[in-house]
Amino acid sequence: MKNKIFSKNLPFIIFLLAFFGCTDLEEEILDESLTGTGEAEVVSGSLAPVYGNLRYVWQHTKNFGLQEVASDEGILPYRGGTDWYDGGKFIAVHQHLMTPGNGLVGDTWNYITATLSRSVIAIERLQPEADAGNSKAQQAIYEMTAMKAYLNLLALDNWGLVFKKESSDQISEILRAHEAVDYIEGELLSVVDLVSTDTDPGRLNQYSVKALLARLYLNAAVYRNPYGTPDFQQADMDKVIQYTNDIIAGPYSLSSEYFELFNDDNHNNPELIFALDQRGVLQTEHSRWAYWSMSGDQVPRPEVPSSRGTDAVAATPDFYQTWVDAYGDIDPAQADARFFQENTMIPDELRDLTGVDPTNDQDHYYCVKAEDFQVNRGILRGIIWGPRKDESGNIMTCDDGTVRIYPVINRRTSGADIKYVDHNLQVDFTAEGSLHNTGYRFSKYQFSKTGTNCCHYSSVDLVLIRLGEIYLMRAEAKLRNGDVAGALADVNTLRTSRNARPNQTPEALDAVDLDILFREAGFELYWEGFRRNYQIRFGKYEDSWTEKTDSDVNKRLFPIPQQAIDGASSEEGFLVQNPGY
Repeated sequence: MKNKIFSKNLPFIIFLLAFFGCTDLEEEILDESLTGTGEAEVVSGSLAPVYGNLRYVWQHTKNFGLQEVASDEGILPYRGGTDWYDGGKFIAVHQHLMTPGNGLVGDTWNYITATLSRSVIAIERLQPEADAGNSKAQQAIYEMTAMKAYLNLLALDNWGLVFKKESSDQISEILRAHEAVDYIEGELLSVVDLVSTDTDPGRLNQYSVKALLARLYLNAAVYRNPYGTPDFQQADMDKVIQYTNDIIAGPYSLSSEYFELFNDDNHNNPELIFALDQRGVLQTEHSRWAYWSMSGDQVPRPEVPSSRGTDAVAATPDFYQTWVDAYGDIDPAQADARFFQENTMIPDELRDLTGVDPTNDQDHYYCVKAEDFQVNRGILRGIIWGPRKDESGNIMTCDDGTVRIYPVINRRTSGADIKYVDHNLQVDFTAEGSLHNTGYRFSKYQFSKTGTNCCHYSSVDLVLIRLGEIYLMRAEAKLRNGDVAGALADVNTLRTSRNARPNQTPEALDAVDLDILFREAGFELYWEGFRRNYQIRFGKYEDSWTEKTDSDVNKRLFPIPQQAIDGASSEEGFLVQNPGY
């Protein structure tokens, strides 16, 4: 589906409208009508606001960033004392010292609840058409029911609650723990056998609903008792295995080239089950997952001189150490195709930078066609290479018009003592550890060839559910049920499937336990917003890492935003703050 909606920042009033007697949301639809007379227009015009807003839910400064920096995977310091402080919201979330006024938490809440409201409204708009015999409208209702469950699953994971709301003129009922799990389960089960089996990843379908059921059952022990020790029930694990079996036996297959999952043309990758379709032509189709961690001195697309990174989130030394611990004396870039893909092919005679620095490197470059330049992918370490601009801001070229590729100069931090961008391991909240170059960087998503600047018009679908996760869920359920051999087989199937670069194909493991499985999930799913969820389920969220020492189990859930509690004050007891805040 092409998402044809342009959304502006939604004020908090959206939440009030959505959950305290909602009126119609006003939005600008570019070329799909909410009130069109044709069947297609009614259906697409009802779905577009939901799918369009889901992209905002998963922006870097909303749910994606919240999941990344709350975990041991990512850290975002106050870069150089000038960038990314943003009221300290990223620092507080990383340290688990957030308050009910934290902007990262609050913005995530607002967009999840607003999109949930749009799902309810979509169902109401579609129902008369379905009642009149419009089968496409009925299918869309099943889809939006699944979307409500998906959004409530995000809310349950973040705040330990869900909103039971069947019509826009109702006040939501807040459900927690067992009731919340049962409600989401009921919503998904009500449509799993009815929703479309079409495999287009841009729309929720039967396979993605089964994946959501598997996620729910896998996490049910945590959701039922969010502050205690999870009691994983065999019945829940059996259901995880049931639904993952169905998906694995279905029409999907693992991608032999890991990074093709995150390329411009990934919409048709056979591993994708559900993704945010970004093949349209709107500014809302964003490159945030590609540019957010990238150096602000890098020009990833020389055809577009304004393209750049932003020096935000880096990999924590603790997360990188998990790779080192797994592979020992072997560089993880050589041992595991998921860690690194070399796309910037530096000639051998230029690789040695001994005696070379930005003051004397005017001839230390090679030439490449602008459209052929690609940044390296995976986890980036050390000095990076890329295009260079002259004093007028123009990309420097070779005599034949191709682009000069140099070691990238660190203009954001090094000051008078000019240096190259050299991504080092140590990144923290100290002045030195917060410089723009510090920390290894995530470069998992391709910087889209259709992007026109740092942020917009990407054609890379944002992956939300894929087959690799399904294998990991089945492996975990088998392991928790005592089937160690079955779990090991699933893990090894996944590892050895990434064989497009044979010399970097991960070798099969000899054994697996919960710690190894947790590690493997980190290798497979990094920079996809999963790490916090896995840490909580595997009992590692109270550990210490980098700048985080807080061990309060109450921090497994985020605080309910104070603005939401204040807005609900007329409904006594409607929103009760989570413990610990």
